Formats: sequence, structure tokens, C-alpha cells
Amino acid sequence: MKTIAIVAAPRADYGKKATKAVRRQGLIPCVIYGGGETVSFAIDEKAVKPLIYTPNSYIVELDIDGKKELAVLRDVQYHPIREQILHIDFYRVQEGKPVSIAIPVRLTGTAEGVKIGGKLALSARKLVVKAMVENLPDELVVDVTPLKVGQTIFVGDLKFEGLEFVSPATQAVCAVRVTRASRGAAAQQ
Repeated sequence: MKTIAIVAAPRADYGKKATKAVRRQGLIPCVIYGGGETVSFAIDEKAVKPLIYTPNSYIVELDIDGKKELAVLRDVQYHPIREQILHIDFYRVQEGKPVSIAIPVRLTGTAEGVKIGGKLALSARKLVVKAMVENLPDELVVDVTPLKVGQTIFVGDLKFEGLEFVSPATQAVCAVRVTRASRGAAAQQ
């Protein structure tokens, strides 16, 4: 899995007043937790953009005052009107322990149902998986070639080595929907 390095500055002051002061400086207040002490810090808004505004998932290498921490993005809080990032939570990656993360889904192949007029619909852009950091892929590649009109691929149908799905097995990943053209092709057969 890809890694993004972000430089962070530790925060000593807490509370509403201190947090507003951090935001006025163009920084985002953050916290990292899990597997040790909780550390509060602030990062530059520009440094976070490649992590937040992308469909990809990353392991984040935080440099907090010279101390390196591996983490995954857990939660982002936005201002309800301005869409400004208010706060970010990171979860510390611990050696020897699996981590849960949402990984993007990429469909490959041309479905049989699409060839006769059906429409392929992606239902889940990302799926939550649990695995060791070294086993995490950049994306989950799903082959849709055998799908016929009206068929669906569910999370329970997917098998990837070294990954355990946290998303429910009954969640649909993609499906070939019935269209007028596919109904007409089925009626002619």
C-alpha cells in the first residue's frame, strides 16, 4: 500500500479557544490514538489535500516533532457549511496487529450482460478490509466478465488472500441492471 509522509507539530493546549487559534494559523487540529498514548498535534491544510481529496487509501507516516508514527486515517470532521476540515483522527498502526481500512474497488472485464444491453452499476466504491499492513493492496480488483443481466457480486463472493472483509457479506459490490435493450434481446432469444 502507498504511503504519504506528513510533517506535524505537537499541540500542548487543548480546548475550544486553543483549537480556534490553531485553525486561524491555517493548521488542522489532529489526534493519533490506539496502541499507546494519545497524541494531539496540528498539520498544515495543504499537506492533507493529497490524503483527503483522493479515491485512494494510504498509510500515513506522521513526523511529529522528529518522532515517526505510522497511522491510517480514521475520521475527518468538516464544517457543515464551509466544508472546511475541522479535525482529523488517525489510528496508530501497531506491528503484528491487523488494521482496518477502506480500500477502493476497481472493476475489470466486460460483463456478459453488458454485451446484450444491460448496464453495469458499481454499488460500493470502497470496501472495509482488515489485514496486516504489509498485505494491504492499493485497490481491490473485481472481474465482472461472468456477470449476466440481473446478477450481482456481493462482498461474500470475493476472495482475496490475506484479507478479511469487515464490510457485510450481503453488501452488493456491483450488478448488471436490466435495461430496455436487454429485455428486447432476451425476448428475441
